[in-house]
Amino acid sequence: MPELPDVEGFRKVLTSCAKGRVIQRVDVRDTGVLHGVSTRRLRDTLVGRRFTEPERHGKWLLAHTGGPTLLLHFGMTGRLVCARPDDAVEAHDRVLFTLDGGRQLRYRDQRKLQGLWLAGDDSEAARLLAGQGPDAMALDRAEFEAALSSHRGRVKTVLTDQSVLAGLGNLLADEILWRARLRPTVRASDLTEADRRRLYAGMRRTLRSAVTAGCVPPRDSWLTGHRDDADPACPRCGTLLRRSRVAGRGTVWCPRCQPDGS
Repeated sequence: MPELPDVEGFRKVLTSCAKGRVIQRVDVRDTGVLHGVSTRRLRDTLVGRRFTEPERHGKWLLAHTGGPTLLLHFGMTGRLVCARPDDAVEAHDRVLFTLDGGRQLRYRDQRKLQGLWLAGDDSEAARLLAGQGPDAMALDRAEFEAALSSHRGRVKTVLTDQSVLAGLGNLLADEILWRARLRPTVRASDLTEADRRRLYAGMRRTLRSAVTAGCVPPRDSWLTGHRDDADPACPRCGTLLRRSRVAGRGTVWCPRCQPDGS
């Protein structure tokens, strides 16, 4: 599932492929990814516009054009691809934006759980994102601690709630909690000040590394690198990892490094 680091990577794709280029053509190959906008309106609004500096908020990508803004969400399987207009179109290429200079930006998504929205101006874009919490990369420690302490839910549930904190998904939450030595089921409101500081530091370190990699990397020294092993062991202490479900999400944790009452 694309999380904050992946979407930051898509922002870089959009910047390198499309920034400063004029949209010459819009081809919608599957209207199932359009939300609140028709093919005709999308085409009429964007053709002739020039992509400007894109922006990311949490798992959302905002493709600005100096007026209307195209908002993209990648759901479980979405991605953004830079191609040439004469490159073969793949089965899951849902919307194609042909640009000047021989470039084509493609929204590719197998499962189509999210998609594209169109905002007429910045205020409409802000309304579409009104339910999102602060971006996980942008908030400082005081804001992070305030967000956590005001919720009584399990800490993993709170971390992955996009209305509390935008950008963290399942893999990131498990990785961050493992680094902070906190069990995913502990109540956010029960965390001590030391717990919250450790959690914030772990989040910042994890996000910096993951953004550089463009994903949540399955490194041997990371929990993520072992969560799908047949008999997964903690890369820190060697204890067999446990699997459970928290808020309906598959969750992996170490019973030794993340004990009850952490």
